[in-house]
Order: sequence, then C-alpha cells, then structure tokens
Amino acid sequence: MSHTSPPVGTGPLMRREARLAWGLLSPTIFSVSLVVILPLLAIFWISFKPITLSDLRAPAPIVREDLRGNPEVAGDEATLRYRLRNSSQDGEIRDVAFVDEIAEGLTLTGEVDDRCVLDGRMLTCTFGDWEPGYRETLAIPVTVDQAYLDADISPSDRPAEVTGRATNPLTSFNFTFENFAAIFDGSEFWGVLGVTIFYTVFGTIGALVVGLFAALLLDKSFRGQGILRGLYLFPYVAPVIAVAFTWVMLFDPFSGSANALLMQMGVTEAPINFFGERPLALIMVTVFEIWRYFPLSFLFILARMQSIDSDMYEAADMDGASPFQKFRYLSLPQLLGILSVLFLLRFIWTFNKFDDIFLLTGGNAGTRTLTVNVYEQAFAISNIGAGAAVAVVIFACLILFSFVFFRFMSQEEGL
Repeated sequence: MSHTSPPVGTGPLMRREARLAWGLLSPTIFSVSLVVILPLLAIFWISFKPITLSDLRAPAPIVREDLRGNPEVAGDEATLRYRLRNSSQDGEIRDVAFVDEIAEGLTLTGEVDDRCVLDGRMLTCTFGDWEPGYRETLAIPVTVDQAYLDADISPSDRPAEVTGRATNPLTSFNFTFENFAAIFDGSEFWGVLGVTIFYTVFGTIGALVVGLFAALLLDKSFRGQGILRGLYLFPYVAPVIAVAFTWVMLFDPFSGSANALLMQMGVTEAPINFFGERPLALIMVTVFEIWRYFPLSFLFILARMQSIDSDMYEAADMDGASPFQKFRYLSLPQLLGILSVLFLLRFIWTFNKFDDIFLLTGGNAGTRTLTVNVYEQAFAISNIGAGAAVAVVIFACLILFSFVFFRFMSQEEGL
C-alpha cells in the first residue's frame, strides 16, 4: 500500500516555523511601515487635497484679552477688550464660545454684549458660527480698584477658555484632482520632466563610465595607489555645500578662475556665465553630478574587478589578446551585474536629487527638475497639495522605470 506524503511546506512543523518566522519579522515590518509606507500614504492623501501651508492647522478661534487706558490709581476708568478672530481665511468655525474670569479689582461699569452673560466674576460669551476671516472686538467699560493695582497682573495672565468646532481640510474626506490637473495643464511640467530625464540619464551614465575608467586605471598595483584611491573618493565624501560653493566660485563669470584662464588662453573674449545661461547651466549641473558621484561607481567596480580570477587574463595574454579584447570579452561580462545594480541605484538617486541643483542654480536657467518643483510648489508658493502631487508623479515615474528595468533584466538573464 502506498502512502501519499503531504506537500512540502504544508506540514504542522512547517506551519509552526512559518508562524514563528512571521512573528520574528513583525517588528521589522512594523518599523518599515512606519518609516516608509505611512509617509508614502500621507503624500498620496495630501496630493488629492487643495491645501496650503496655512491649512496644516485646523481653523481655531483666537481670543486676545487686554486692558486699555493705562490706569494708575484706584477709581480710574479703563476698557476691558477682547479681540476675536478666526485663524483661517478659508475654514468656518462652529459653535464658538469662551469663558473668562474677570480679574480681581476690575468692576464692570457698562453693559456687556447681548451674546455674553456675567455671573459673578465669570463672563460667558456664545457667538455661534464664525465665517472664514472673522474678526471682532468686544469692549467692556470697567473701573480699576486698588486690589487690581496691588496684584500687578494683567487680564492676559489668565487667558479665556475658548471652544469651537472646525473641519481640518488635511484630515477631511474631501478630495479633488485639481492638483494633478494644474500640473499636467500646460507645457511647464513637460519641460521640467525633460530636464529631469536629461539630468538623470546623462548624470547616471556619466558617473558609471567615469567610475569604470577610474577603476581600470587603479586596478593594477603601483606606488602611491592607496593615496590615489583615497583622493578619488574625495568628491563623494566631501560635504555637498562645500563642493557646490567651490564650483560656483570657480566658474563665477566675474571672479572665477575658470573664466580668467579661458580669457587668458584666448578661448573666449567675454566671461561665460556657466550656471546662468541655457543650456550651459544644465550641462554644468550634470557634469557636477558625474564628478561628485563617480567615486561610488569606482569603488564598487574596483571591488568587483579585484575578485576576477587572474588566470583568465594570463591565458588571454598567451593567446595574444589586446587590452581592449581582454576588457571586451573578459572584464565586461564579469562587470555587467554590478553595473546594472549601480545603474538602477544611481538612476533612482539622481532622479530624486535636490540639494545639488538647488545649491548650484536654485533651479534657474533651465535646471528646474521635478524635485526642485516639489520644493517650489510646497514651500515657495505654499501649495502643499500641488507639491505632494508632483512627488506622486516622481514616485510613479520611478515605479515605471523599475518595472521596465527588471523586466528587461529578466529577459537578459533568461528568467
């Protein structure tokens, strides 16, 4: 009699091990959700809301209390003033009311507002709904007694307790496509997208190519090799603000060394504004990207080249292979894996790059990328919703690129 064994991975032991594995992974999954998924969901949420920086706080009733008249002796008359306003210019506040205890030594001599009730020293006012931008001032005549002067206090020392209900546009369920419509309606977005693609593609490929050449140069042992390798890493490890400022000063059209050298050599008769003219500014920020980040490619490529078996090169030398043939048929196939990974990482990082361009040009002279557009929308013009919408577009572009990249890599590897 034959016995049928249960499928692999479905037995009680395997199920217990799977539950244990998920239990051990749960803290990591929770941490990743907090750090990555929740902010991502927040960006998507905000992108469908037409909100500004001022909308990050819900509308709130504000009451400022002070005493007008500068009383100096007992019996002086003054005015107890309440300045009321709605903190929002767009949102309504419902059922507004406040309760305030009149300071000891102040005696009301006039009638209070019809919306207010005085019970002993407790003043209660009910205002109903405040429309957006609401402002009002309540003035109540009072007489100052000696007790108030001796206490040396002011009405604002004990602020009124204010209540009111308002809808926070950030947490409401009112959604709109206005942010995305504003982004895609016009040629500005497509121009910015084109600049971003140019900067990303050429910056990524350039960093890989220069890093590959640098690794080929330093693959052989020679005196001073360690020092030279350390110098090659300087652009990557140096603070970005320092190297960006150096480049701006070096290529300054009035006092930069680059312009002075070009004019003395007769290459140009007038100074060149490297970071202020189209399309030269875009080319310069791309060159800066290549120069700053080629050391990362150099480091990974050199590490991979050091692990290649030298017997292949010795056999190729015996067969009379040229250096180019050894690189083409021996080195390059061994480096394709690390080059593809570097291309993926550098493309994503460069597409998201903000600080380099912002420090060099501020996004001017045709160097405005999508990340700079996010900053300008969200903070320069205080349109948080539009900035989040541009961030969602960036995310969609990177997801599309990653899908195409892995699909292409799978076909190349025969998966």
